[in-house]
Amino acid sequence: MTDLSPITALGAQTLWAETAGALLMSENSNLGLASLALPKGSLHPSPFDLTLPDVGAAVSNSTYGAFWTGPNQWMIEGYEHGETDFAADVKAQASEAYVTEQTDGWCAFDVRSSDDGAALDALLQRLVNLDPSALLPGCVARTGLHHMSVFVIRRTTDHVTLIGMRSFAHSLRHAVQKAADRLTT
Repeated sequence: MTDLSPITALGAQTLWAETAGALLMSENSNLGLASLALPKGSLHPSPFDLTLPDVGAAVSNSTYGAFWTGPNQWMIEGYEHGETDFAADVKAQASEAYVTEQTDGWCAFDVRSSDDGAALDALLQRLVNLDPSALLPGCVARTGLHHMSVFVIRRTTDHVTLIGMRSFAHSLRHAVQKAADRLTT
């Protein structure tokens, strides 16, 4: 049998991380993702004790999160669940919902700012067509970033997660890194 080694979305065996000025950018390969859609007329479940958020919102606790993706549709996040059957865990929490594993179809990059979010806001102004003041903590938006579709989740004033298609992982990392580098020069 072939000896297989796990790799990250960027094709490496170690996670990418880089600092540019006040920004720390890092690849997050241990984020489990599962989409959850509700059949017409069903009640909203509370997977992992999360209240499914409304339009443009994200919620989280210390282990799980959820963000709105469309009418009666959410993406459920499992922090540190990237190597588990996360969809099965979600389905056990929301048995009437349609649940689909999404972990391997997406990549996630966390960007943190050491200056209370000023550098993060400046980075967002260069990357996405959103006013950073409208993307407050607990908000999520699906938008374009260098011709790629991404989810931008504002976790706190100094932390954003960018989730994009795994096939564009290198392009997404490059866009984030170059924009951050330009802020420091």
